[in-house]
Amino acid sequence: MKRFLLLLLAATSLGVLPVSAQTAPEIAFDAVANLLNLPDNIYLGEVGGVATNSKGDIFVYTRTGHPTISIGTARPFAHGGSRLFQFDRDGKFVREIGKDSYGFLFAQQVRIDPQDNIWVVDQMSNMVMKFDPEGRVALLLGRKAEAIPVPARPLAAAAGGPGGAAGAPAGAGRPTDLFDRPTDVAWDSAGNIFVADGIGNQRVAKFDKNGVFIKSWGSKGTEPGQFAAARAIAVDAQGNVYVADSGNKRIQVFDNDGTFKAQFTNVGTPQALCITPGPNQVLYSSNSNPPNDIDTAGDIYKLKLDGTVIGKFGKAGRLPKEFGFVNAIDCRRENELYVGEIINLRVQKVMLH
Repeated sequence: MKRFLLLLLAATSLGVLPVSAQTAPEIAFDAVANLLNLPDNIYLGEVGGVATNSKGDIFVYTRTGHPTISIGTARPFAHGGSRLFQFDRDGKFVREIGKDSYGFLFAQQVRIDPQDNIWVVDQMSNMVMKFDPEGRVALLLGRKAEAIPVPARPLAAAAGGPGGAAGAPAGAGRPTDLFDRPTDVAWDSAGNIFVADGIGNQRVAKFDKNGVFIKSWGSKGTEPGQFAAARAIAVDAQGNVYVADSGNKRIQVFDNDGTFKAQFTNVGTPQALCITPGPNQVLYSSNSNPPNDIDTAGDIYKLKLDGTVIGKFGKAGRLPKEFGFVNAIDCRRENELYVGEIINLRVQKVMLH
């Protein structure tokens, strides 16, 4: 017994709290599964991202569309595989943003920053796109692949994986603003931008508020500071960076410069993250369904920023109040969430009690 307590104390001091050390009380909640009213002949596909602005408007980045590819030229390219829609707080359709954009190919995430700018992360175009509140392109990070890799990678980089720097660990990627299947974006109070470059590469890339690359950290692996699919990212009021390391079934926490601080291993397989605003912040994390068994897991955890589980809600399923692979959570209000689902092709509004 004494040995167990010593191990538990050591794990807690490192920010690693075993599942068995905590209970996760069920949080009562209600949900509205049919909030959004789309125009005729437009339907949601897999919902990569959902977010709200300061007015309560709802933005949905969805894998809806008809991909096309231009060939027979020096620069063949594909586009049109995803669309970005805006609704008012009551779910009434307002407009489509960025229709037929060069960078819209495979919807991964949408986020709204404190100035109500709209940020879109597209996994297959390898771009993070910033739109101003009027829907005009304001900043682009990354670059869409063309007929050949841009820039062409040196042969010596092969050991580092696609696009890797010569001699770099596998999955580290190039220490630049070129992405390989990015997954999410977040900001600190100074406006610094953090991109989870998390599937092709296994790293976090940091930029200043003007989009100038500062640094990156991470590589493929299981050690602290390494990732096995960095699926989501969030930043708290102190500038700490939280990364959903789903392949390793943990959330890792870093300081603003990428120094490892802690890890939480008590939330299943984290897929989507969201930190509430305000002085008493909490963290939401979705426990994703395994790809070979979509009828298990599916719940969403509510945590304190030290990793303590406050409770959880929901389960896998297809009915209202059930979840099918949650890829996005908006938590502008602590007890009012918007949840985007891949499997169920929908957004649910969730009210916690």
